[in-house]
Amino acid sequence: MREVRLVDADGSQAGIVPIEEALRRAQEQTLDLVEVAPTAKPPVCRIMDFGKFLYEQKKKAHISKKKQKIIHLKEVKFRPNIDEHDYDFKLKNAIRFLGEGDKVKATVQFRGREMARQDLGYKLLKRFEGDLGEHGVLESSPEMAGNRMHVIFGPPRHGIKPKTTP
Repeated sequence: MREVRLVDADGSQAGIVPIEEALRRAQEQTLDLVEVAPTAKPPVCRIMDFGKFLYEQKKKAHISKKKQKIIHLKEVKFRPNIDEHDYDFKLKNAIRFLGEGDKVKATVQFRGREMARQDLGYKLLKRFEGDLGEHGVLESSPEMAGNRMHVIFGPPRHGIKPKTTP
């Protein structure tokens, strides 16, 4: 005869009882007998409404997922010889993205002979960083990847001063 440690529906300990007795008690209360700890000696079983338990677990997972803030990475692309109006337009978009809580990746793309003047791209990104000011926090220094130089800005966090590149 196999015995189990039984926990009632209200959470109180019912002691060690034969498994048939535990099943009978669960059927009397029109609830389910659920094995909670199978490796314990003797195994622990609980009387509960298993369908309701699964529903509550699913609901908790949904609420916790709903509270998460998903941060997207938005990209703003430049060329080294960008016009003033285009620059201002892209700066305004980057400020809007940061205000919405997203990260911004500022990319300068070089073509052909422009690769010889990478200092122009670096100066442009430094200017962009200065113009963003308190709207964003620098998360990475300017980096070259192929024919593109990029830098990533994150939304400002309270109490953290913006990092500047050397």
